[in-house]
Amino acid sequence: MNEPLDDRLALLAEQAGIDVNWRDALDRPQSTPARTVRSVLQALGLPADNADDVEASLRRMEEERSGRQPPRLLTADAGGQVELPVAARGRSWKIVTDEGGRVSEGALPSGERFVGAPAMPGYYTLLLDEEPVTLAVAPPRAFGIGDIASANRPWGVAVQMSSLRRPGDGGIGDFTALELCAKAAAEKGADALAISPLHALFAAAPERYSPYAPSSRLFLNGLYIDPVRTSGEQTVRAVIDTHNLRQELAELEWLELIDWPRAARARMTILRSVFEWASVDIVHSERFARFRREQGEPLERHARFEALHADFTAHGRAGGWQGWPEAFHDPASPDVAAFAREHAREVSFHAWLQWLATQGLEGAQKAARDAGMAIGLVADLAVGADAGGSHAWAHQKEVLNGLSVGAPPDALNRLGQDWGLTTFSPRGLRETGFKGFIGMLRAALAHAGGVRIDHVLGLKRLWMVPHGSGATEGAYVRYPLSDMLRLIALESHAHRAIVIGEDLGTVPADFRQTIADKGVLGIRVLWFERAADGGFIAPADWSGKAMATTSTHDVATVAGWWSGRDVEWRKRTGLDNPDVDEAAQREVERVMLWRALFASGSAWNEDAPPAPDDISPVVVAAARHVSQAPAPLAIFPVEDVLGLHEQPNLPGPTDAIHPNWRRRMPDSSSRLFDGPIAHAVCAAIDQTRHRA
Repeated sequence: MNEPLDDRLALLAEQAGIDVNWRDALDRPQSTPARTVRSVLQALGLPADNADDVEASLRRMEEERSGRQPPRLLTADAGGQVELPVAARGRSWKIVTDEGGRVSEGALPSGERFVGAPAMPGYYTLLLDEEPVTLAVAPPRAFGIGDIASANRPWGVAVQMSSLRRPGDGGIGDFTALELCAKAAAEKGADALAISPLHALFAAAPERYSPYAPSSRLFLNGLYIDPVRTSGEQTVRAVIDTHNLRQELAELEWLELIDWPRAARARMTILRSVFEWASVDIVHSERFARFRREQGEPLERHARFEALHADFTAHGRAGGWQGWPEAFHDPASPDVAAFAREHAREVSFHAWLQWLATQGLEGAQKAARDAGMAIGLVADLAVGADAGGSHAWAHQKEVLNGLSVGAPPDALNRLGQDWGLTTFSPRGLRETGFKGFIGMLRAALAHAGGVRIDHVLGLKRLWMVPHGSGATEGAYVRYPLSDMLRLIALESHAHRAIVIGEDLGTVPADFRQTIADKGVLGIRVLWFERAADGGFIAPADWSGKAMATTSTHDVATVAGWWSGRDVEWRKRTGLDNPDVDEAAQREVERVMLWRALFASGSAWNEDAPPAPDDISPVVVAAARHVSQAPAPLAIFPVEDVLGLHEQPNLPGPTDAIHPNWRRRMPDSSSRLFDGPIAHAVCAAIDQTRHRA
C-alpha cells in the first residue's frame, strides 16, 4: 500500500526542488510516491524519515533562504539587474573587475534587493560589506551560427570517435583518424564534425567503455592518443617489436567490432613504454611540467585517482572509490598524499596522457578549421559520470550520492531508464559557486567549435532513481535553469562555440522555447517529426531554432529503419511492444515516409516506394528532405551518409546482446566518403543546404 504524501513532506519536497506532481511523455498527470520523495530528500542532504526529520529539514531550508550565508556565485543578464540575498538589505555593495577596477558601488536601502549589472558580459566580483561573491554577467544568448561570418546554412557529419579507422590504428580510433575524417568531410562541404564524448574513462578497467558513462567529464580518454604522434614512427616500431605486439595489433585492426580490453592493453603498453623514453627529454619534460602547473589541482587529483584505481584493482578491489579503504576516500587525505609521493611516476604517467590527449584534440580541431570548416569539431557533453569515478571522488561536495540519473518511460523506452550515473547536486552547485559546472563547460569547449549537451533537459530537471529502486520509481529534481543557461551563454561566447541541446524525451511544455530564446539549438530528428495521424511532417514545418538530423546514435539509421533492422533488434532484445505487430506497422510507416519524401521533392514516383532491401534511394532522399528544414544547422550521422544498417547504440541491452559502442567504420577515415552512396548523400545535402 502506498504511503500518502502529507502536506509537510510535500512542502519540503517542493522547497527542495522535487516535483511531487508531473506529466509524463503522453501528457498524463503523475504523482511521486512518498517513499521516493523521502529517498531523494535524503540524498539531497535533507533527512525526511519521520515528522521530526521533516520539520528539522524545513528549518534548515528556511535558514538557507534567509541569505545570512552569502552565495558563492550570482548570475545576471548584461545591463540587467542582480538579485541579491534577502540579508543583503542595508549593506554596502561594490562590483569590481578581475583586475580590481571598480565598476559600480552603493548601499542598499531597506527593502531593496536589486542592483544594476554591468553592461559588458564577463566574470566580476560583487563585494557585500567586503564579503566577495562571484558575479557572472551573461550576454542575451549563446554564441550562434549567425555569429560565424563564414557559415551559410552549414551542415556536418556525426561520428563515434572509437569507430574511426586508419592504417596502423591497432583496433581503435584515435586523434589522427579524427583529423583525417575532418579533412575528408570538409572536402565534401561539411562545416562541422560532431564527435562522441571523449571524456576520461577508467584506464585500469577497459571493459567499461561507454562514452556516456565516464569517470570524469573534466578530462580526456587517453586511449585516443596516437603513439606515433608522440615520439615518431621509429620509436613506436621499436616498442612494438620489444613487446611482440605486431601480430596482435594487426588482428585488432581488422576486426569488425572493437575488442576494447585487448585494444586498450596494446595501446597502453605502447604509451607506457614511450613515456619511459620521453620522460628523460629535458625540453619535453619542461613543457609537460608547465601543462601540469596550468591544469593545477584538478589534474593532479584525476591522475592520483587513476593511479589509486589501478593499484586497488590490481589488489582485488575493483570498482569505484567507495570500495577503497576509508583513509583513501578523501582526495586531500595524508594517505592519498603519501601514495602519490610513493607512486609519483604512475601519477605522472596519467597526467602525461592528459597532456598528449589535449594536444591530439587541439590538433584535430586545427585540422578541421584549416580544411575550411566554419565550425569544426562539435564536442559531446555526457549527462553524468560514474559515481565511483574520478570526478565523484575528487569533487564530492558537487555531486549526488545515492541517486542515479535516468528517464521515465517514454516512446524510446517503455520500461524507463536508469543510466547508473551521478551528476551535480543542485544544492552542491550553489554551495560551490557552480565551480564544477563551469569547469566542465570549459573542458568541453576548449578545443571545439561547438558542444552538444546530452539530455539538455537536465538543465531544468532530472529524473533521479534512488539506488535499489526500479527505473520507474524515480522523481524529477529541479535545477537552477536560469543560472545554468547564463553560464552556458557566457562560456560559449568566450570560446566562440555554438551550443546544441539534446532535447528528446519527456519535454516540459515551455522548455524548448526557453532554450531557444537563449540561443541553444534543440534537436529535431526525422523519426520524431510526425503529425497527429503518424505521418511525417514537411521539412518546411520543422523548427528554425533547432538542429536537424536524420537519426541519432540511440535510434535506427535510415537504412536500418527502412529495412526493418531495428524492429528485428527490438524483438530480439525484448524492447518491442508485445501488443503491437511492429513489422506490419513498419510497412505502413514506410509508405508514409516515402510520401513525405515525395511531397518535399526529395523522392520520385510516389506510388512505388523502394523495397525494404533497396536502401540507396531512401538514404539519399531522406538526407535531401532533412536538408530542406529551416534549421540553422543540419548534422547527419556518418551511418546515414554511408547507408549503414546498424546503429552505434541500442539503449537497454548489454553488450552480450547488442554490440553497443563497438562498431567500426567500413573504411579508413581518409576514404570514408568516397563511395557512391556517400558521394550522392553529401552532394544532395550540400546542394540543398546552399541552394539560394
